Amino acid sequence: MVTGESPRRRKVLDLLRTAPGPLGVTEAAGRLGVHPNTVRFHLDALVAEGRAERTAEAPSGPGRPRAVYAARPGMDRGGTRGYRLLARMLLGRWASADPAEARAEAVETGRGWGRLLVEPLPPHERPTAERSAARLVALLDDLGFAPRPEGADAPGAAPRRVRLGHCPFLELAEEHGSLVCPLHLGLMQGALSGLGAPLTATGLEPFAEPDSCLAHLTEMPGGTQKEETPR
Repeated sequence: MVTGESPRRRKVLDLLRTAPGPLGVTEAAGRLGVHPNTVRFHLDALVAEGRAERTAEAPSGPGRPRAVYAARPGMDRGGTRGYRLLARMLLGRWASADPAEARAEAVETGRGWGRLLVEPLPPHERPTAERSAARLVALLDDLGFAPRPEGADAPGAAPRRVRLGHCPFLELAEEHGSLVCPLHLGLMQGALSGLGAPLTATGLEPFAEPDSCLAHLTEMPGGTQKEETPR
């Protein structure tokens, strides 16, 4: 069961799953021994969550069609998830490889996702260092890194650092920092490369301060830097 899910909503869903056919609100309420308005609330919530379907049943005589509900076919999407365990399994597989090869693979994987996830600049807009850094910061913010640009040499200049106040993969980074941190660095490099930015991310200091990591940016006048796997 999903953490925080209403036990009554689970009972309503279980009733739909075991019923031989679609149920109306009054019928479901009678079987559960609760008020119809309570059942209607949970039925509509299940429909909104994509876990139940509402259809109109043609009346047997004069009158309006009756709304009936049925559980959506397929595996219950309200069950628990184990994405952290999946990530640990995959990282463990990487970690068992040669350390240098695993790091290089993590960086390259991050680069690919960075190019895919970054929001492109408007057509025909020149990818300045300042605008590209702003796009990078926006991406990191969307991903939950709580970025704070720092160290701009002048107003309107690109930051020389981005402080990351939160790690969305903190527990994994603590366990497999040699892979997760290069993945983050590659993500930033890929995003800037995808923008055609005249700067790149040259390093990432994990936990540079107790409450943050620090990414370093370097401008490359005349074009983007050729991506190289850091050692």
